[in-house]
Amino acid sequence: MMTEQQYFEAGITLESYMAQMESNQQKSYSIYEKFNLPEDSEFMALLKEKQPHILVITEDWCGDAMMNNAILRKITDAVHLEVHCVYRDENLELMDRYLTNSGRSIPKYIILSKDGKVLGTWGPRAPEVQNFVDEKKSVLPDKDDSQYEHHLKTVIGEISDGFVYNNGFWQIVYEDLRQAFQKALT
Repeated sequence: MMTEQQYFEAGITLESYMAQMESNQQKSYSIYEKFNLPEDSEFMALLKEKQPHILVITEDWCGDAMMNNAILRKITDAVHLEVHCVYRDENLELMDRYLTNSGRSIPKYIILSKDGKVLGTWGPRAPEVQNFVDEKKSVLPDKDDSQYEHHLKTVIGEISDGFVYNNGFWQIVYEDLRQAFQKALT
């Protein structure tokens, strides 16, 4: 069984991951380019001092990963942290260590010390973003309804649009990531 550090070492950089995306690449880069990091010298100093490694479990078809990975990259690029990604569907043994409500929800960020100790995790969504998703999905008919798939596609499109165009969500994700990193590193 591989350790988280071994997965980290075998993973690809977040920069390479984004460059190789086959789905959502343009949307993810748009968020990355448009998101402005807030003035937050205390948080940036903590990250620079501790230099955690971040292991990301992700897939490029995932709307949450599209938004959250772009925000994470903006943060980590600013302080030159190492972020390595592994694909969920190719690494189920790792993914199954970090289930969310018994599901393989992504992205999942594993915060590691330089020597590979797991310090904390984050993902797949900030609570306020989860509320938005839950609200959008609340209008769906039952799964056995003949119109379910049609309505699901519409709802997923609305959620994706929210992730891409609502920069308030980007700030919410930033704040939630900040809290998770501070908890893990202090």
